[in-house]
Amino acid sequence: MASDADFTFESADAGASETYPMQCSALRKNGFVVINNRPCKIVDMSTSKTGKHGHAKVHIVALDIFTGKKLEDLSPSTHNMNVPNVSRREYTLLDIKEDGFLELMDDSGDTREDVKAEGDVLTKCEKMKADPDADVTVIVLKAMGEEIAMDVKTGTAK
Repeated sequence: MASDADFTFESADAGASETYPMQCSALRKNGFVVINNRPCKIVDMSTSKTGKHGHAKVHIVALDIFTGKKLEDLSPSTHNMNVPNVSRREYTLLDIKEDGFLELMDDSGDTREDVKAEGDVLTKCEKMKADPDADVTVIVLKAMGEEIAMDVKTGTAK
């Protein structure tokens, strides 16, 4: 029999889950839900009653928060669905790399270069960064191990 000294742990985490369960009937429009293992924002919900002994069903229409793809699900209202832990953080834009990656700084002064901007967000970043007097803030959404630059806003430097 092995003793506790025989085990090696390469890493450990705090045990925080990427999702948590919530009853279908408690979900709301503009909230978040996991459909097909993808974090989504609910854009439409409808509840329908079924037969004499059936459960009410909830029809959910949602958009993947990273790809924008429309996903749908139908589930009994009494069943649980997973809801992603979504965090929204604001960073100051320092620079834009040629490959679309952003150099960002948080409030504590830590920098990072691992968030990529695409499409309209990248265009907005480039346009706002061209103004030397503007403070450009990038809003980054994180869920289920993925991150995306969702939006950009600006304010003038003081």
